[in-house]
Amino acid sequence: MDVMVESMRWWHIPAVHAIESECFTVDPWSAEQFWEELAQPTRIYRVAMRGDEVIGYAGIFHAGADADIQTIAVRPGEQRQGIGRMLVRELIAAAHQSGATSLLLEVRADNSPAIAMYRDEGFDQISLRSRYYPDGSDALILRRSL
Repeated sequence: MDVMVESMRWWHIPAVHAIESECFTVDPWSAEQFWEELAQPTRIYRVAMRGDEVIGYAGIFHAGADADIQTIAVRPGEQRQGIGRMLVRELIAAAHQSGATSLLLEVRADNSPAIAMYRDEGFDQISLRSRYYPDGSDALILRRSL
């Protein structure tokens, strides 16, 4: 069955939170944080669906010329099938449509597959944040012009 991307709605939050908890075991967002994100007019969230099942999600914060990818995750059993790339492309389009001229994100410096995908999608490293993540890992700051 094909994967479709649609706007995240409140009824997606339990499945999104389950994926969040599975992918980010050190410091996952709570379900309440996703509720808060969806309530903000400066946030745009998407879910990747296979049938009626959420298999991934992603979201941006947009304000003026800058947009920032807040989070992106794909269920572990569904990774490396192009779903993350599909979600990133949705976020790029949403950021552009919101009037942003650049899109920023943080990615774990040791996440080589994600870094390669972001570079393929036109993101360039602009900085490094040492010990950015709760476990002490570094983050690369990437930017893509829109």
